[in-house]
Amino acid sequence: MHDIAPNDSKLGAWKRGHGHAIVLQSSTETTMRITTAIVERARRTANGFKDLELAANEVIASGDAADAKGIALELLRSEVHQARCVATFILGRLAAGDGDALAVLKQRVSLDDDWRVQEILAKAFDRFCADTGYEAALPTIREWLSAASANTRRAVTEGLRIWTARPYFRAHPEAAVALLSPLRNDDSEYLRKSVGNALRDISKKHPDLIRSEVATWNLDHQGVRQVHKLAARLLTSPAA
Repeated sequence: MHDIAPNDSKLGAWKRGHGHAIVLQSSTETTMRITTAIVERARRTANGFKDLELAANEVIASGDAADAKGIALELLRSEVHQARCVATFILGRLAAGDGDALAVLKQRVSLDDDWRVQEILAKAFDRFCADTGYEAALPTIREWLSAASANTRRAVTEGLRIWTARPYFRAHPEAAVALLSPLRNDDSEYLRKSVGNALRDISKKHPDLIRSEVATWNLDHQGVRQVHKLAARLLTSPAA
């Protein structure tokens, strides 16, 4: 298999795997060649996300941030969902240092109708928080949790699981509960399930905290009952 870009590129090489390299070059033509190669590589991933994340990491490692973002934006145009997953991984790696990359995740990737892309959006948001620092990321966490898109809100609730395994929230589990609990009556069942599961996770180490929280809920609403059932599952089991 032949390299798809000139070997004298100043941006280095992106490994396709199996010893083949794609060399990055700062040009629209080369960006298109690279995205085409990534799409072909990505479509071979039938299950899991490991190689898609590896492809994103190789793009990040092989060029500057502007070139990587350009590749990501082109990949988002692909009809191949795996390629859009690679794009989302790339944007997640860039987001802490690039507000535009973060905005693309929030405003564009959140609209993707493929559930696998939404799973990577959650991972990308967690990467942003980790790179930023979870406490420093609190304003953005709150902003995303109040977004109009349920996918944007879920990127936070699902991405930060297990919340109390993350720095800051490990020492402040009550802060995690305070952020999650208001979403118990969210319009999206998809999101409510994520919230309930996240609270259940927290209950493993902080049962009294979750017990006290759910005791205050009004269970007249079906959605709240759904979240309560998930959140309190371990509290009411024989092993609790």
